[in-house]
Amino acid sequence: MLTDTKIRNTKATEKPLKLSDSKGLYLEIRPNGSRLWRYRYKIDGKENSFAVGQYCQVPSGETEEQALTRRNGRYFTLAEARSERERCRSLVKQSIHPSHNQRIEKIRRSAETVNTFRAIADAWVTEHKEWSESYRYQIQNRLKADAFPYIGDMPIKTVTPAHVKDVLKRVENRGAPANAKLLKTWIGGIFRYAAGELLVETDPTWPLRNSIRSPKTVHIQHLTLKEIPAFLLAIEQVQAEYATKIAMKLLWLTVVRTIELRGAEWQEFDLDAGVWTIPAKRMKMREQHIVPLSKQAIELLRSIQPMTGRGRFVFPGRKDQDQCLTHEAIRNVINRAGYAGKFTPHGVRSTFSTYFNEIGENADLIELSLGHKERNEIRAAYNHAKKLEQRRALMQEWASLTDSWLRGAEVVPIYAKAA
Repeated sequence: MLTDTKIRNTKATEKPLKLSDSKGLYLEIRPNGSRLWRYRYKIDGKENSFAVGQYCQVPSGETEEQALTRRNGRYFTLAEARSERERCRSLVKQSIHPSHNQRIEKIRRSAETVNTFRAIADAWVTEHKEWSESYRYQIQNRLKADAFPYIGDMPIKTVTPAHVKDVLKRVENRGAPANAKLLKTWIGGIFRYAAGELLVETDPTWPLRNSIRSPKTVHIQHLTLKEIPAFLLAIEQVQAEYATKIAMKLLWLTVVRTIELRGAEWQEFDLDAGVWTIPAKRMKMREQHIVPLSKQAIELLRSIQPMTGRGRFVFPGRKDQDQCLTHEAIRNVINRAGYAGKFTPHGVRSTFSTYFNEIGENADLIELSLGHKERNEIRAAYNHAKKLEQRRALMQEWASLTDSWLRGAEVVPIYAKAA
């Protein structure tokens, strides 16, 4: 049997030398000094030879990761070459040629490199053409922020329930269990898509179906008339980035959904006409929504236009200008103002609706202002055309009330409207 000393001391000659080890393994020393491991075997009575790799000695201070890289490059010590021989012998016993198996493994590794979790997730999103742009963006944004940094570059076949649980627990532990459950649903969808493409055999989210505690259902909170002035003053005084603070104020003045505001693009606005046209693809109800802008809302938009007007989004992300502002950024403004757990961005719409319903405003006008879908298509078209100016007056009234509340004036609801 060979030893490292014998290998090192054997000099190259004009003709190739063969130094036998055992069980078919030998070292071929070529005239140029190369030392190559070979494995000789028989299948169906025919003799074959398999190129195992090159001989080497363990470099001083080599780490486990470096050793793995070296072996993947087919450089083996004597002990490692013997381990490779045993692997090859087990293949031969199954009438599998080691060279054939090596090609298959190379293809498999190549496929795993291409079929990362990130790549399959992108393919899954592309596959669902029926999704709205806003929902598509929501999924892509959450995967990019919460999943890709940890499992995005892993071959999808190697992602285990433990990997997924770690991702979900990170989200849950930051106080967002509802987001964690959504993320689990999306990751499960990605794996079921991958299974349909024969890339994986199991869905690692299945064992985790009870791992995230369901958040307690909380009704959307709204501010009472007495609470509104203090809230507006707190928002005015809160320390936050200028653009994010403007986004919160505009959310209040337009009472659109948070995702509609965050995804707002400059091309959707006609500030001279005082109109914001949100395309159907960005609306929850899949219908175009026209938002009449109050003078105060137009003033806010003009104030931020020099900062972001050259880009696509009115409120771009702080780290990536090609993405829009996150929901968390707006929510954090409310939290910093002292309303964490007491009020949410979506509560603005509920506050608007509650206030005007209580003073007897026209219910249809309120619903149209909130962008709620009219079931009767003919009536819907009529309402949008007929009541645009009425809605403009309502939004201006809301903005004027806001100014009064901020000044500390006592605004007394006029219930006579109900009559």
